[in-house]
Amino acid sequence: MNPTLKRFLPAVVGVFVAAGGGIAYLALHDDGPGPGFASGNGRIEATEVDVAARFGGRVEAVLVEEGEFVKAGQLLARMQVQSLQAQREEAVARHQQALQAVAGAEAQVALRESDRAAVEALVVQRETELDAARRRLARSETMAEAGSLTPQQLDDDRARVRSAEAALTASRAQVDAARAAITSARTQVTGARSAVRAAAATIARIDADLADCELRAPRDGRVQYRVAEPGEVVAPGGKLLNLVDLTDVHMTFFLPEAAAGRVAIGSEVRVVLDAAPSFVIPARVSFVASTAQFTPKTVETASERQKLMFRVKAQIDRELLQKHLQQVKTGLPGVAWVRTDPQVHWPAELTVNHPP
Repeated sequence: MNPTLKRFLPAVVGVFVAAGGGIAYLALHDDGPGPGFASGNGRIEATEVDVAARFGGRVEAVLVEEGEFVKAGQLLARMQVQSLQAQREEAVARHQQALQAVAGAEAQVALRESDRAAVEALVVQRETELDAARRRLARSETMAEAGSLTPQQLDDDRARVRSAEAALTASRAQVDAARAAITSARTQVTGARSAVRAAAATIARIDADLADCELRAPRDGRVQYRVAEPGEVVAPGGKLLNLVDLTDVHMTFFLPEAAAGRVAIGSEVRVVLDAAPSFVIPARVSFVASTAQFTPKTVETASERQKLMFRVKAQIDRELLQKHLQQVKTGLPGVAWVRTDPQVHWPAELTVNHPP
């Protein structure tokens, strides 16, 4: 064999293979596999997630580059937190003050209880003195009737009884005052403990705010855009990064009413991309619109846009996407074929065939 021909033979074969696949695709695209199938144009789309700052502030660091794959929970960027750290230190100081206030209020409760115990003992003493004074007055009255006691002595004993009664009444009032003081002191304890809980809640809130200043990936994906750079000031909710989840990929296409009515959730779909017509990618219907709409300009020709169509979404298998994660691209146009008659077999041109 001619050496030059031998050297170029693989390339020639490759061209013919690709051309054959393209011709088969074009023929399928124009004529279709026949009755029992419907198709629609669409583009490969993936779930996008914006990573945004919860609070306004200055961006301290962005730790990933565009095109980089990240894992869920991975630290992507940080915001400056000096102000929040100062607020936290203030909250910690207030928490310590509240704890000290609780200790002081509890000490007041103990002091008031001690005062109550003292005045209760005094009440017992006054009751004893009153009992003794009444007994003495009874004896004095008996002796006065017998003429063995002077009126002055009787009057003195009666005065002692009245004095003991007054002292007892005063002591009992002191007991009531001591009990009221205890109630007041316990109320102060409750208030101080509430202040402790409030200060602890403030610390927890600031800690949550500090955690929100570390922007982490909400899911596995690839960094599609860096919207902000270190040193820039962003508003609350300002975007820093855009992620695309390449394991959650679908194609949206449109079907006429006659075809959409025969398509169920979970129906098999075959996706053929314009960029790789020799490959047939399996998918399943994950959504069918409940109302019709005019087809967008980017999907159909002008005449087709006059028709009311139903939007259908075909979800590509996640395990297949995970296997070919590095090759997954969004925005690629193609055709989605759906089988409207389950009794019809898929033609050879739409047999599942994807990169190994």
